[in-house]
Amino acid sequence: MRFRASDIAAATGGSLVGPDVEVDGVTIDSRLVRGGELFVPIVAERDGHAFIEAALAAGAVAALTQRRVDVAADRARIDVADTAAALLDIGRLARRRLGTLVVGITGSVGKTSVKDLCAAAVATRWPTAASERSFNNELGVPLTLANAPDGTKAAVVEMGARGKGHIALLCNVARPTVGVVTAVVAAHTELFGSIEEVALAKGELVEALPAAGTAVLNAADQRVAAMAERTPARVLAYSALGAGGADIVAEEVTVDDELRARFLLRSPFGSAEIALEARGAHQVGNALAAAGAAMACGASPDQVAAGLRRARLSPWRMELVRSASGALVLNDAYNANPTSMAAALRALAAIPAARRLAVLGLMAELGDLSASEHELVLALADQLGIDVIAYETSLYGLPAVEGVDGVLAALGPLCDGDAVLLKGSRVAGLERVAAAVVSG
Repeated sequence: MRFRASDIAAATGGSLVGPDVEVDGVTIDSRLVRGGELFVPIVAERDGHAFIEAALAAGAVAALTQRRVDVAADRARIDVADTAAALLDIGRLARRRLGTLVVGITGSVGKTSVKDLCAAAVATRWPTAASERSFNNELGVPLTLANAPDGTKAAVVEMGARGKGHIALLCNVARPTVGVVTAVVAAHTELFGSIEEVALAKGELVEALPAAGTAVLNAADQRVAAMAERTPARVLAYSALGAGGADIVAEEVTVDDELRARFLLRSPFGSAEIALEARGAHQVGNALAAAGAAMACGASPDQVAAGLRRARLSPWRMELVRSASGALVLNDAYNANPTSMAAALRALAAIPAARRLAVLGLMAELGDLSASEHELVLALADQLGIDVIAYETSLYGLPAVEGVDGVLAALGPLCDGDAVLLKGSRVAGLERVAAAVVSG
């Protein structure tokens, strides 16, 4: 999205120094400058002000600053009190330029997959922008809005939370008109304190919706279904499990040997045959959530079917590939909690294979539930006939294997007939292991 530097100064309460240049998009990473952007230095573990010179040399035409920094005469500087707060203000400025179609998506699991599926479905009806990867916090949401291409008619915005009030802040910036809540489960409970606090925080999304908006809620999750009482918006309930009273349901569900689901979508907007490229039976529920939001934005069931068919998920989420050795590798390494771990293990168990192995890393931020939840995951794997390799954690009750070479040694020679899952929380960094397994 293009802005005048003077418009950004006015929106942020800042002072423009230098020419009133036009900026094309916003970045907080000097390494990602393509040319023409506004660079916003964030003060965190590293002070982004140290990278202003590099960003401008790479082609950024303006920079925000919360301390005096000299820039070239043909570049603009916008002095603000706080660059992080100013970035939120830029997000609000960008939001004012969008129309009425902004979809906010939250939940303990499935946010990014639903975002990817929803964006593909909405894009069949409107020029659409969406969060990259998991850009779902106070930095990612305004960046998503500010970097929406000119002419965007709809935005699909993922919203994460690590405490009370976080989603309310993001809603203040993005002002969603459609809100999706996928699930409330044990994830980040170390930060929230309890699953009830998680539900309160996630429900801030539906509370922020206008009366003319739509809340798309998972009828199979009692805590999510109860959020219908917290919103003035119309409610569309979805369920892949046939929960009573659901408006959007899946019938005649099948899953092929490569974990691609097919089903008949039924909804108040009509019916359509759905074929997913996204892998795993649990993607049926994610697809229903995405379909509900897309149809609330005006997409027809047939348009939704076309979008879902070509939707691809963000990296390291249920990627099923064949390795150089002939083994099937299910790379779901981006993140993990007990619910998503169980879904991935069941997906692995559904793959026709002579031998199934799971390389499992830490499930982080579970607090007092950590030991018991890791034990339950191991018990499920045993029940499903899956051999577990514990990657750099002893919480599964197994000897921890260290490093990529340790995993490769523990896996041993792989061949056609083997299937391997790699999954853990972001801190585990299992994508490096996945790459080695695929190439090995």
